[in-house]
Amino acid sequence: VQLVESGGGSVQPGGSLRLSCAASGYTYSSICMGWFRQAPGKEREAVATIDSAGYTQYVDSVQGRFTLSRDSSKKTLSLKMNGLKPEDTGTYFCAAANVPYMLTPMDPSSYYYWGQGTQVTVS
Repeated sequence: VQLVESGGGSVQPGGSLRLSCAASGYTYSSICMGWFRQAPGKEREAVATIDSAGYTQYVDSVQGRFTLSRDSSKKTLSLKMNGLKPEDTGTYFCAAANVPYMLTPMDPSSYYYWGQGTQVTVS
């Protein structure tokens, strides 16, 4: 499984960004995917995840501001981020696991494959 992120950048507070993750090398309909982020000196945390049935979960701090979507035909996972705050700053990673569902989708250790990361800076 290969994951390639794009769309990071620098924005002012209140701004918007869209992150995209291009995925290949697996059966797209039988996979869990998610976006995680890591700020300097902090642990990697889940931002939003989606399973093979399309069920999504968000960390409380982004609920109502971020929207996760998946385009099965293009094999892409997108994260639309609105109302960005300085505390959203970090490196954002796309992750995947070739299982249709998982018990702990918000746990980074549940994922087998990771992209290289894309930087998001809000200041």
